[in-house]
Amino acid sequence: MDKPKPIDLSGLKTYPLESRKSKVDRADFAHPWKPGGSLEDFLERSPNILAAKDFRAVVSAIAKAHKAGKHVVLAMGAHVIKVGLNPILIDLMERGIITGIAMNGAGIIHDLELAMIGRTSEDVLEGLEHGAFGMAQETADFLNRAIAEAGKQDLGLGQAVGQAIMAENLPFAKDSIFAAAARLDIPATVHVAIGTDIIHIHPGFDAGAAGKASHLDFRIFSSVVAGLEEGVYLNVGSAVILPEVFLKALTLVRNTGHKVERFTAVNMDFIQHYRSTAWAGQAIPLSDTMKSCFPSLRQP
Repeated sequence: MDKPKPIDLSGLKTYPLESRKSKVDRADFAHPWKPGGSLEDFLERSPNILAAKDFRAVVSAIAKAHKAGKHVVLAMGAHVIKVGLNPILIDLMERGIITGIAMNGAGIIHDLELAMIGRTSEDVLEGLEHGAFGMAQETADFLNRAIAEAGKQDLGLGQAVGQAIMAENLPFAKDSIFAAAARLDIPATVHVAIGTDIIHIHPGFDAGAAGKASHLDFRIFSSVVAGLEEGVYLNVGSAVILPEVFLKALTLVRNTGHKVERFTAVNMDFIQHYRSTAWAGQAIPLSDTMKSCFPSLRQP
């Protein structure tokens, strides 16, 4: 084999810069802040590029859905609670903007502890060292009673927990998403994976009742998804469980004859699985603020 020689650049083909499609345009640049401006001014001055552009598209989609009386559904992991957003979400529920909530099993734990003592989220590493992680008695006892009650009354798990928080008149019930959902009659569903939550290791846990209540919540959630046409679905802080639940619910409702084709879906989780960018459906331009792509704003 001959020794490679430096490649000849004389035959290189070029084109005029003006003819090239560019992804960044100065027309989309941010504008400096002016003292005394409103939050709307701040958003208008942000760059019309990447996340800032997507953020405005999401805000617009939520506003349009709300004005049209369409669903705005929030699927969320428990970290949304742990970063202190309960008051904001409850306000959006009270104003009729958020019309449905879905959580994984950890959601009821942290929501309850906030309602019960105003604090939540233990040091996992410290607790693991001594076998104390997840051993808070009051948390397990309360939730396992609520699960048993759900089994007796044929309630969904989210509704059972919300009603129990209100019935017990817990000191900080006003900060509970599930209590707010029960009070406002908004579907708040819990999708449990057995073995993932601290209450599952306590002797009072009724796996049968929990499974039954969680499956009922899946059916309630599917009913919400069936009405998602021209609405908005947000996945915030759940990488696996809630995206998978949504996929199953969506195929269920389409299989049973419900039209769910035009909606805005947004993925706000740190981990982007392949399901976030691949979708077998028609893409609607973002300018219309609705599309059948789950769960990111990118075109498939």
